[in-house]
Amino acid sequence: MKSNADIAMIGLAVMGRNLILNMADKGFSVACYNRTTSKVDSFLQEEGNGRNLIGCHDLAQVVTCLKSPRKIMLMVRAGQAVDDLIDDLIPLLAPGDIIIDGGNSHFSDTMRRCRQLARHGMRFVGAGVSGGETGARLGPSIMPGGHAEAWPAIKPIFQAIAARAPDGRICCDWIGPDGAGHFVKMVHNGIEYADMQLIAEAYHLMAQGLNMSPAQMHAVFLKWNAGELESYLIEITADILTRNDPQTGQPLIDIILDAAAQKGTGKWTTQAGLDMGVGIPQIAEAVFARALSAVKAERVAAAPRLSGPTEMFDDNRPQFLNHLQSAAHASKICAYAQGFHLLRAASQQYEWQLNFSRIALIWRAGCIIRARLLDEIAMAFEAERALPNLLLSDSFKTVIAQAQTGWRRVTQTAISLGIPVPSLTAALSYYDAYRCARLPANLLQAQRDYFGAHTYERIDKPRGVFFHTDWTGR
Repeated sequence: MKSNADIAMIGLAVMGRNLILNMADKGFSVACYNRTTSKVDSFLQEEGNGRNLIGCHDLAQVVTCLKSPRKIMLMVRAGQAVDDLIDDLIPLLAPGDIIIDGGNSHFSDTMRRCRQLARHGMRFVGAGVSGGETGARLGPSIMPGGHAEAWPAIKPIFQAIAARAPDGRICCDWIGPDGAGHFVKMVHNGIEYADMQLIAEAYHLMAQGLNMSPAQMHAVFLKWNAGELESYLIEITADILTRNDPQTGQPLIDIILDAAAQKGTGKWTTQAGLDMGVGIPQIAEAVFARALSAVKAERVAAAPRLSGPTEMFDDNRPQFLNHLQSAAHASKICAYAQGFHLLRAASQQYEWQLNFSRIALIWRAGCIIRARLLDEIAMAFEAERALPNLLLSDSFKTVIAQAQTGWRRVTQTAISLGIPVPSLTAALSYYDAYRCARLPANLLQAQRDYFGAHTYERIDKPRGVFFHTDWTGR
């Protein structure tokens, strides 16, 4: 078999197949392999028919048909499957060859695999790929990190298949060493959780609090998408609200069970925040909101047994919707602020030297959290590379100052109606905590010292000097 394939793809599920077709459309020859080899044959006979693709029935064939340095991309389930494939490929490859993991692997696994491949003189890349099946086919946002020596070899392919922002900029660039690419993709997904949850809460307030129909809510989201909240998630929300169930004729949104699933990246983001001591409460609340939604049977049983407010919404609806738009915008800014705060902490801890402006630019097209807001975020970090938090950017300070009245009115109304809004309230609490010069943590420290002699610092002494009080006299 001739060595003429530019890259190999292992894993022919939806994402793998669509990335292959995307690569073929851009003029690259792709070797295709799947553990179930019948999927290779059917793919080449159907979607891949007439394209410059090479079907392989074992890993040796994959390696043989590749140009040097060999580039092999894995699109398989994260975890043991990736490790098993790497172990099988290493004996077949040569120093300088490149393995790329395009799945949602945990960044710590990517760091470990980088070290493993380096011992064999090979290169490893952990590439976050966002955009779902449509993005994979038409242009995803790609966040590669790992061995920098691999980037020149894979750059022409990755940048050819990546999405283009409205200004023509490519939504793919090198992120940084070892696990940087997968960490950035993980945080992307954490922001996605928070953004989806705040949109769901806005929907809940409209549906339950204002008694609006799906058609009426569609008009609101359509209006929002024409302004400052323009984003992929707002766009698809407006679209979802137009669909009727073909079986019943009812709005499809009213037929869908209110129990959300999750694949784990939001949980990983929350865990990273806890591990690094970075406050990302809005992202965490979005994860917990999904967990609470999943106990559907318990909630149904609890509903008639637990009391709540009985008052109805009696305010000015158009004015409240304007307030809700402000609250959603301010909360969206807070979600990104928390995500980038975590990225900054990881960049410092792992010495990745992440470029936050470039990350924002990469997210402007192709990915799930693409939004108009990202242009402003990119400009904020470009203007001040050392900006500690997006909330301190002059443009965002102004936006939130203008949104505060409406934001607080919305959360007050939700609480008075008994409608849960964990993302909107967590965002507001995050903002209030970050702007608070003195928090009640002094009492926490006193309590810790009282029961456990954990010591405390004093405001009239230098940081790093610790004191203990004999609180009981015993």
